Order: sequence, then C-alpha cells, then structure tokens
Amino acid sequence: MAGRSLGKAVAAVSVSVALAWVAVRAAAGCRRIPAYRDSFSSCWIHHNYNNMSKSISAKNNFHKKARTSPYPGSKVQRSKVPDDKVGWLVEWQDYNPVEYTAVSVLAGPEWADPQISETNFSPKFNEKDGHVERKSQNGLYEVQNGRPRNPVGRTGLVGRGLLGRWGPNHAADPIITRWKKDSSGNKITHPVSGKRILQFVAIKRKDCGEWAIPGGMVDPGEKISAALKREFGEEALNSLQKSSAEKKKIEEQLHRLFSQDHLVIYKGYVDDPRNTDNAWMETEAVNYHDETGEVMDNLTLEAGDDAGKVKWVDISDQLELYASHSQFIKLVAEKRNAHWNAESEADCQGL
Repeated sequence: MAGRSLGKAVAAVSVSVALAWVAVRAAAGCRRIPAYRDSFSSCWIHHNYNNMSKSISAKNNFHKKARTSPYPGSKVQRSKVPDDKVGWLVEWQDYNPVEYTAVSVLAGPEWADPQISETNFSPKFNEKDGHVERKSQNGLYEVQNGRPRNPVGRTGLVGRGLLGRWGPNHAADPIITRWKKDSSGNKITHPVSGKRILQFVAIKRKDCGEWAIPGGMVDPGEKISAALKREFGEEALNSLQKSSAEKKKIEEQLHRLFSQDHLVIYKGYVDDPRNTDNAWMETEAVNYHDETGEVMDNLTLEAGDDAGKVKWVDISDQLELYASHSQFIKLVAEKRNAHWNAESEADCQGL
C-alpha cells in the first residue's frame, strides 16, 4: 500500500503533450481533423502524441513542471535550467544539477529500487526487468554512467526525488463517463451547443482539496487494465473497506464496465513536478463509457483510500481540475461528440 499511496498523486499529473494536442485543435478552428472523427483509434492518438512529443521544443514549455522549485515535499531547489538548455543535444558543460532522493525512497520500501551504486542491483533498462516494467511508452531512452536519462531533457535535479524507480514510473488514469439524464431518463442536451452533456467520476484529493481523475501507480507485474480497475474501485467505490460479499458485487459490475470497448486517450511521458534527470512519470489515461448507465446505476460512489469525496461531474470547459486533467477530459468530450464549450461550438454552428 505504501507504493500505491505515494503514487496516487501521479493520477493527477500535468500532461503537456495533451496540452499541445489541444493547441493543435484550437489552431484548426472549427474544422474537423479526419483522423480524429469516428475513424479515431487508440493507435492513432498514441502514434501522433509520440510524434508531437518529439517535435515539441523547450520553447513551447513542454518541460515546464519538471523544472519547478522547490521540489515537492521538500525545500530542495533545482538548478535553474533555461528553456534553450533543456534538450540534451544542446551542449552545456557548466550544467550542475542538484542531487536529491527522498528519505522515504532511500529507506528501501518494496516499491522502490535500490541506489545505482549498490553492487547487487543491476537493472535492465529499456526492457521488462522481472516484474518491473522499465520500458518507456515513448520508445528507447539513453543510459549514461549507469543512470537512465530523462527522454525530454534536463530538469536541474538528479537522483529519484520521490519516485521509486530509476527511469519510467508507470501510472494509470481511468476516466469513467456516462450521459447526464433528467428524471425521466432522457439524455440532457446543452441549450446553446445542442450537444449531449457528458459526466465523469471525479474525486476530491485529500492532499490538496482539488478535484481530479481517480488513479495511481501500476504495481509490479500488474497489467494496465487491472490497475485501472483497481484504482477506480479503491478511490471511487471504497472497495478496500468493503466486506467479501460487497467486494464480489463491485467486482462483477466493474468487470462489465472494464471489459467493454474503451478509448486510450493518452499514453506516454508526463510533465510532472516529481520528475528528475533520472526518473520520470508516464501514464495511460483510458476512457470507459457506460452508454446506458446501467452498470454505474448499480454501484454507489463512495470515496476511499486517498480520496476525500467522489461524485459525478458535468463535463465542460468550466471545469477546474487538479493539474491538467481537464485536458484529458476535453479529449474525451471531443471523441464522444459531447458538450464542451458553448461559446466556441455556437460560433462553429454559425459558420
């Protein structure tokens, strides 16, 4: 549980690649991008996100949160890294990053790697290392002096900070949605955009009080699909505190929901304030949609684990969510052809 608790915050990471995609959509105005319509596929969005992540430069602040100080949970100040010095291809002989790994990580919990210097530790980077996944969803990363190197660039800090693994630390973000309905069971449309209103399950984080997508770390040897279902059950249904009979009922309903077709909204590197030159966050955000509402109607939302509250939230551009979770939600609304922004959508209809 220690690893899961530490990793819960990862579910609320800020994804600059997603921000870049939203910018691409905005630049396209009201035009539809063909590959993003009904022919949309998770393979397409994964491929294009990866391409965008490679093309985005430091000038676009792709690597912004990973350079902020102080480092989370400490008073450690990173060495300042200017935008034009982020990329590893830029020569910077005077680069002198601060070394920092949290005491909680150095204590050697089961969810954390040993120090690179330990003689009995020989990690297999860029591959599956026993039960630990050390492959990156963005492709191969470099290893220099025995340490993996952040694929995006310099952060001003070496070591692992609060992250347990050298290299990629994998997380999972389940986005559960349904259509908003009136008391008669009819789907509600927005009076201006004319589009149906989508809702998603949001949790209120105990640590900062902000609303977010439920999610957390993927355990060693655990499949992403299993992690998505487990995290949702723990945080949005309080499954950890249920009786055996209640857990069985919850498991049956979640199996129905998580076994159906789904959308992989994003896979890859995340611009997170916990990232260092040698350890970074990666996530997979997946949308599971309950079209009829029958599955979720049989489940009672109840906050658990690291969640203080949980509820259904209407999706729109008025959402204020932790980090950049609203960008994930916007992508879901676009794919589901649901209401997002009344003003812009009304303008599009008038063209």
